[in-house]
Amino acid sequence: MRDQALFDKIDLHLIRVLHTVLTERSVSKAALRLGMYQPAVSASLKRLRELAGDPLLVRSGSGMVPTDAGLRMIEPSASILRAAETLFSAARGFEPQTAANTFRVAAADYLDPLFLPQLVAQIKAQAPLCHIEIHPLSAASDYHTQLAQGEVDVVIGNWLKPPEELHLGKLFADEIVCLVGKDHPAAKRGWSREDWLEAEHIAPTPTHPGARGVIDEYLESQGLHRNITARCPHFGLIPRMVASSLLVLTTGRQFCERFTERLPVQVLPCPVEFPQLVYYQLWHERTHASAAGRWLRERVKQVAAALQ
Repeated sequence: MRDQALFDKIDLHLIRVLHTVLTERSVSKAALRLGMYQPAVSASLKRLRELAGDPLLVRSGSGMVPTDAGLRMIEPSASILRAAETLFSAARGFEPQTAANTFRVAAADYLDPLFLPQLVAQIKAQAPLCHIEIHPLSAASDYHTQLAQGEVDVVIGNWLKPPEELHLGKLFADEIVCLVGKDHPAAKRGWSREDWLEAEHIAPTPTHPGARGVIDEYLESQGLHRNITARCPHFGLIPRMVASSLLVLTTGRQFCERFTERLPVQVLPCPVEFPQLVYYQLWHERTHASAAGRWLRERVKQVAAALQ
């Protein structure tokens, strides 16, 4: 009887508050994500603490962390929310014009700079009531967990060896080239492999200590090392840095060519022969059969094809 009485006090909204508070680790951030006032979230958290007989979220330094009991509740609460989301949507299918889903896309900023704007435009044109959230792939991103827990629906990026435990779809392959300022010596006289390795390179800031991007992973496999003298976490700003310096950016042709008409930069062949950059979209088994998930992945695929 006690278990039934406890169950009767739990509703789906309370589960949603529970999962959001535990993953955001902040009542104020959870309120923003839920579209609620902070006192209402605090009141729901109080109810949850009474039901659990545990504080669930406690202060640690300047932030908050889940208790052991709270950590154990993250995956079950995510599972309940996933089941609720698909309970009726799977039965009635996905109708873009009337659907009100929230699509969450995690993407690296070294994609073609037109990719995400065109993806958002296409989704809003075809599914006007749907919401879209773009999440960065950053040092703090654990996209395996985010996909498993429903925090993102699709991850887009490139990998030398994409993870085998996730579903994947190839979007496009791109040639690796170099972007330099028009006053760079290599723009006038060309360069050898040794010239390129010794030049001053700019590269993205590593996602975590010791991490290497696909360029440096491949160079290391060939026993080579380039001279990186500048790093930047914002890939979209790097072409402007290249335009006003002697720095070299080595990345996909499709990204580089978006800047040749807007900035005093030039695309050069790379004297090191790299394998092509292959861009993928990744998704979890939880959305593999979802009509809404399939619709989103098809939009991603179409936008990628249109930009080729």
